Amino acid sequence: MGLPKLVIGVAGGTASGKTTVVQAILDRVGRDRVAFIQHDSYYKDLSHRPLEERRKVNFDHPDSLETPLLVNHLRQLRTGHPVRVPEYDFATYVRLPATRMVPPRPVVILEGILILAESELRALLDLQVYVDADADLRLIRRIKRDIAERGRSLESVITQYEATVRPMHLEFVEPSKRYADVIIPRGGENIAALELVAARISQLLNEAE
Repeated sequence: MGLPKLVIGVAGGTASGKTTVVQAILDRVGRDRVAFIQHDSYYKDLSHRPLEERRKVNFDHPDSLETPLLVNHLRQLRTGHPVRVPEYDFATYVRLPATRMVPPRPVVILEGILILAESELRALLDLQVYVDADADLRLIRRIKRDIAERGRSLESVITQYEATVRPMHLEFVEPSKRYADVIIPRGGENIAALELVAARISQLLNEAE
C-alpha cells in the first residue's frame, strides 16, 4: 500500500482509554488504511527467570520494554517494509514463539503508556495524542481488566499499582503529556474529541496524497 503518510502516537496512563480511542480512530479512518502496533508487545522476554521473579519486575518503567526494536520496526514501516511484531503473554511474562505480521499502510498508530516518554519514538511521530482520565477510574478499569484478561488476583493488581504503576505514572507518563499535540480528556467516552482527532487525521492524509 506504499509508504506510510502519517504516524500517530497514542499515550496516556494505564486503563485511561487508549485502546478505545485507537479503535474509534480505526473505525472512522478505515481499518484497511491503518497499521496498529502496541508498545506492550515489546516487553522484554523474561522466560529465563523463575515465575516469582518475573512478577516482581517493574513493568511500568521504560527499561522493561525493548523500545529500540520498536523504533527499528517503525523505521522499516516508514520505508515500506513489513515487520513482525512480537506476541507477549501477560499471564506468564514471556514472549511467545509466534509473531504478528504488520504491513506498511497509509497510517501507523502506536499505542502505549510510555510512547511520548521516549524521545526516539517522539521523533518518528507526526501526531502525538495523550488520553487523559482520572486516577480512580483508571485503577478500577485496570483491576477489572487484569483480573478478567490477565489472570491476576485483586490483591496482586493493587500491590502492583501501589508499588510501580502509580509511581511510574507520576515519574514518566504524566510528564509526557507536555509533548502531546492533542489531549483527550475522559478517554473513549469523549465522542466530540474523537471526531475532531479523526477529522484531523483524515485531513492530514488527504494533504499527503
